[in-house]
Amino acid sequence: MTAPAQVESQSEAVAGLLRTALADPGTAWSLGSFGAIAEFLRDPDEPVIALPDTRLGLATARGAIALHVLPELRPLAYETGFSSGWNHAVALCLPEDSCALGRRGVVTELGPDTEAARAEDRDAVLFDLGLGLAAIDACVRTRDPAALACLRKGVGRPLFGDDNPIGPHLVAMSPHRVFCARFGRIEVFSPIPGPGGTSPEGPHTHVLPKLLKGGRTHAATTPIPAGLVPCGAIHPPHPYKDTMGMRVPFEPGRLAAFQALLERWADPEWLAIKRGGAVRPGGAISRKHALSAQRAAALQAQYLRGESVEAIPGRADEEA
Repeated sequence: MTAPAQVESQSEAVAGLLRTALADPGTAWSLGSFGAIAEFLRDPDEPVIALPDTRLGLATARGAIALHVLPELRPLAYETGFSSGWNHAVALCLPEDSCALGRRGVVTELGPDTEAARAEDRDAVLFDLGLGLAAIDACVRTRDPAALACLRKGVGRPLFGDDNPIGPHLVAMSPHRVFCARFGRIEVFSPIPGPGGTSPEGPHTHVLPKLLKGGRTHAATTPIPAGLVPCGAIHPPHPYKDTMGMRVPFEPGRLAAFQALLERWADPEWLAIKRGGAVRPGGAISRKHALSAQRAAALQAQYLRGESVEAIPGRADEEA
């Protein structure tokens, strides 16, 4: 009779993690796969709209996030150290054998988006872009007649095919982008930047065909245990950079807050190695991931001692 109570306790803990992160405007979110990702973030003073249903989440004028807790959803906190800094996140993982959604390989019309975060968007039409991702459906949504006509002309074809009419018009159409996993979605309402443009300081998406060709679910630097697929991530405030990756004065309180998340949500073997433990032969943590964790620990100790650390690179120079 103990199993139901254990499942309920884990689900309650995960729900508490999600609620706390959603309440913090300094926390960013991502949902996607290697080469295709949607990001949700908001300004501290940005008006927030509550969801009209029981899902966890919120909406702004620029985007939305809507989540529900699955019993098998596993948060995994980690850090990755590189030459002069570190990244951190809490990956939101599902078992490899139960993470799949549509896995469509061609553009597909899905009908009205009845699961839209805002009730006002539920009559707009959803199209899967057919990226064939392992655990994510990358979609667009619109009710504009011209955009609908263009998208429907591309149905049944690969998005990046030479004969697909969608690609040349996607920026001009700028439909809502809707990235879905089994446990939720991120929606982006902001326009798509044109050629040479930069991502807005708010919700946005990236789709990079060259990276998609590798078929990977995550960067090689991310220490995800075998059998799990990271479908999204929570990005709590970082000690030395803001949500756009730019340098800010070091804040030890942010470092301490993330160490508390590691205590609760990190892989125990990974955490022991970060604290100086040895890599076990045949263990789940590779030498590369162990060195990365220990590099993060060493740099954090330098910051806490107030020692000089070489210049932190800009976002584009950091390791993935």
